[in-house]
Amino acid sequence: MAVPKKRTSGSRKRIRNRVWRAKAVKVASKAFSSAQSILTGRSKSFYYITNEKISETN
Repeated sequence: MAVPKKRTSGSRKRIRNRVWRAKAVKVASKAFSSAQSILTGRSKSFYYITNEKISETN
């Protein structure tokens, strides 16, 4: 026979929500940091394609 589950408390919901948001903030922060590094040209660990044209020698 099916029994209804106990209701999750409000504090438990808030704790889980904070953990979930903290993970998202951490990932966003790392992405922003990487983007800043690439845009300023100080990156030593990324290989990426630029739109600069390579001059050909004839």
